[in-house]
Amino acid sequence: MADKTLRVATDVGGTFTDLVCFETDPQTGESRITTAKSDTTPPNFEQGVLNVLEKAGVEPSAIKFLAHGTTVVINALTERKGVKVGLITTEGFRDSLEIARGNRPDFFNLHYEKPKPFVPRYLRRELPGRITYKGEELKPLDLSGLPAIVEDFKADGVQAVAICFLHSYADPAHEKAALAELKKLWPDVSAVSSHQITREWREYERTNTAVLSAYVQPIAERYLARLKDGLSDRGFAGSPYIMQSNCGVDSLEAVSKIPITMVESGPASGFWGAAELGKLIGEPNILALDIGGTTAKCSLIEDGQVRIMTDYWIERDRTFAGYPIMVPVVDLVEIGNGGGSIAWVDDFGKLHVGPQSAGAMPGPAAYGRGGTEATTTDANLWLGRINRDYFCGGEVVADMDQAKSAIHAVGEKLGVDADEAARGIIRIANNNMVNALKLVSLNRGHDPRDFTLVAFGGGGAMHGVALAGELGVKKVVVPAGASVFSAWGMMMSDLRRDYFVTRLADLKEGAAKGIEALFAETEEQALAQFAAEDVSASKVKFLRYGKFRYQNQEHTTEVLLDEGEITDARLSAIETSFHDTYEREYTYRLDAPVEMVGIHLVASAEVGKLTVKERQPTGSPASAALKGERSVDYALEGVHTADIYDGTKLEPGMEFDGPAIVEDPGTTVVIHPGNKVRIDGYGNIHITLSA
Repeated sequence: MADKTLRVATDVGGTFTDLVCFETDPQTGESRITTAKSDTTPPNFEQGVLNVLEKAGVEPSAIKFLAHGTTVVINALTERKGVKVGLITTEGFRDSLEIARGNRPDFFNLHYEKPKPFVPRYLRRELPGRITYKGEELKPLDLSGLPAIVEDFKADGVQAVAICFLHSYADPAHEKAALAELKKLWPDVSAVSSHQITREWREYERTNTAVLSAYVQPIAERYLARLKDGLSDRGFAGSPYIMQSNCGVDSLEAVSKIPITMVESGPASGFWGAAELGKLIGEPNILALDIGGTTAKCSLIEDGQVRIMTDYWIERDRTFAGYPIMVPVVDLVEIGNGGGSIAWVDDFGKLHVGPQSAGAMPGPAAYGRGGTEATTTDANLWLGRINRDYFCGGEVVADMDQAKSAIHAVGEKLGVDADEAARGIIRIANNNMVNALKLVSLNRGHDPRDFTLVAFGGGGAMHGVALAGELGVKKVVVPAGASVFSAWGMMMSDLRRDYFVTRLADLKEGAAKGIEALFAETEEQALAQFAAEDVSASKVKFLRYGKFRYQNQEHTTEVLLDEGEITDARLSAIETSFHDTYEREYTYRLDAPVEMVGIHLVASAEVGKLTVKERQPTGSPASAALKGERSVDYALEGVHTADIYDGTKLEPGMEFDGPAIVEDPGTTVVIHPGNKVRIDGYGNIHITLSA
């Protein structure tokens, strides 16, 4: 294997840890793909990575490129398993973190409680000094009180310090000075300042982002160090690239300093993979759906571009405001609806599915690991959509008695039999996911009928056709290796960094020079960072975005800017692009002046990105992959006798019609009556819905 080129990606999910390995022969250029899944191993998540490498038979010493995505950051935040944090901020602003925003979602609840800050008030300290919003020093920074603050923090057991000063997005000089002095006084403390993460305004959001980054930093640093050491001990000579929330990878060393950037690491790679897949198969407009064991996530990709935003919140729902994290994150909607989502009946006899999940342990009732509550997986199994004799790729013996008992218990509460209860679970789960897909399409001014649904994750292919039918989507694509597609997406990712800088400018004659200078300055900063990591300027590509709004509005709309120098002659076209983008999203436009609030620069460079080759059809008929047939309950279309195909034997050019089921070790593809199926040159399954 040593003479081969191995590229590996691993993705730690809430239930499973996935692996994709491409083994390329340097002489022929031919690639062999290996995929594997193993249980996620909290709290020692790195062990799951080492386990899945061993299970796949991959020797770390032979790996030339390794990309890694993980849920360790989001888990630490949601499970409150971070460290004790102290905050240093501008005099008079220690309570910004607690005042937060007046965006209480449960507006008429008189007993509403605001989100509790991650730093209690006694650990929020102030220093004199003031920068204006223009970046001018109004009052010099006074660091004389810092030694006393450090001593107090040490006495209180603080393990990490966050620094966030007012208007440091305009000039971070005070933050830099405070951070440098803190490191002198307390060299071994974990510390981060807000300008290292973001240069956008909004005081509360910036402060909370710095705090949450400090909260998870020691945990993430230890995890990444253990992962690197574990791989090194097994012979891996390189350093892993870590998947970011912005759909790019970054070096392990850079991520360790500001780990909050990988808060949505796993989902981002799947959506990037969907965008890259769309380019391969000529489908630039995609609704991407990722259904795993715990959650379902979706995102919209237009013209091959994944939308990145910084208005990201965790734990936000109908009754709780949540916590903002101002880092570049793929624009997604996530709901608690996966294969392990638990079905339950409320006091009014109404059926629900999720957000509670059975997870990997005990898992669905059919796992036979002690789970007693019915899940979406149990319902799919009971209705024959999943093969009880090939459960989890044949690795698990389905406990049908336990599955029946769990589903029957739901049916008793509803007054129906087990079959009808299972159908109800599937229909409710589908309805939840349709609503999520509408949030990223219809609610953003996009008609889902203009898009192709790409369904992946362990459960995406089981529900994809039903969801597409509900939305009017005409085509569903199930990628090859759908169950480990997020890991595949990492193999298609570039080294990427997003730079956001706030700078106000009216779009009028004379403004272009300042805007161009800001982009040029930020590009120089990006090139310097890449050069420090031995990435030459010739490999770096830039995308420029502007963040615009109508004057006197609060929030902005982002617009992609065409290549080339920004001149006064181009301002009119940029303004027109803003009007068009704004109207599509909000259904109207205003006859009002437009101003730029800031810039968004994307800097990327290839670092081992995979090139996928198309295979030619062999002429083998679909019947060669046929395993047999069985009775399948399609929940809405009734019970049909479906042809069962072995997914590992499907080849380019094969075609067949539904009703059918495709089974491979990682997922099951449910093909409804009237659907037409074609296998493309990359092994992807194209399902065309009947009109």
